[in-house]
Amino acid sequence: MNTDRSVLIREIRGLKLPRVYPLTDVQLSGLSHAEQVRFLSLGGASLIQLREKGMPALEFYEQAKAAQRSGVRLIINDRVDIALAVGAAGVHLGQDDLPPEAARKLLGSQAIIGYSTHNVDQAVSATELPIDYVAIGPIFSTTTKSDTAPVLGLDGLRTVRRAIGEFPLVAIGGITLANARDVIDAGADSVAVISTLLSAANITTATQTLLDRLR
Repeated sequence: MNTDRSVLIREIRGLKLPRVYPLTDVQLSGLSHAEQVRFLSLGGASLIQLREKGMPALEFYEQAKAAQRSGVRLIINDRVDIALAVGAAGVHLGQDDLPPEAARKLLGSQAIIGYSTHNVDQAVSATELPIDYVAIGPIFSTTTKSDTAPVLGLDGLRTVRRAIGEFPLVAIGGITLANARDVIDAGADSVAVISTLLSAANITTATQTLLDRLR
């Protein structure tokens, strides 16, 4: 991997990943995407991904548009069309989604594009794509996604970090208050979290607590 290239990408995009990168989940929280964004942002979240797998496109568009009014940078999972339509900060793509090259053409040079990977080979290959950060996981077992790849663990995360150099790296999968610091120490720039925050009695307080723990 070309480390100089990865540093250049970070400078050009101006992307500084926050330590905590929450994802929304309507089924888990029982709240709309906009409501979740409001509670998460009140707790200090500055970059939030709207993840929606089953909602009709029109309904998701309306909720994403409402969430966009929060002023927080929003990343739309999978749906490049929704990201473009609501003026989101960017999109997060999976291995079977629209290719990052096509997404970049549609969204432009300033959009944030993230890309999911599940092993070191995928992560290394991803650094050659027109993306801003690599997501790797699952780090630990998770209940928020049924079609997960094998668990990497902290050793796997360290291997990925060594392989991709300074390229921005987001870790996801089973990350909690108890293990988040270990994940950062193992090489992640940011932790993507879902149930740790959305299942809490108070989403805002849980977000603030996690951020404080990782400062």
